[in-house]
Amino acid sequence: MAKIKLDKEEKDILDSYERGEWKSVKNLKKEIERHRGYARQTLKKDKRINIRISSMVLDEIQTRAIEDGMPYQTLISSILHRFATGRLIEKPRSNKSFENDL
Repeated sequence: MAKIKLDKEEKDILDSYERGEWKSVKNLKKEIERHRGYARQTLKKDKRINIRISSMVLDEIQTRAIEDGMPYQTLISSILHRFATGRLIEKPRSNKSFENDL
């Protein structure tokens, strides 16, 4: 059997699980439904905005959305949501040419 290579985050999760830090919830169906409700409220799109951005930035966002397998509008909305909730984690990309153009 081939050994699976894990990144740091995956390894941390696996190590945590193996240390017994993960516990089952008492009422799984209720918890799943509760979190589905959170997701519905989070993803509810009830406002429309218009913004102007450079074509270069839009091209980069569209490329990234394709890489992530989602529509670019969904990616933009996700980025804004993570920023607004303080959960946007900046990770450097391997291709620095875009940053050098700014």
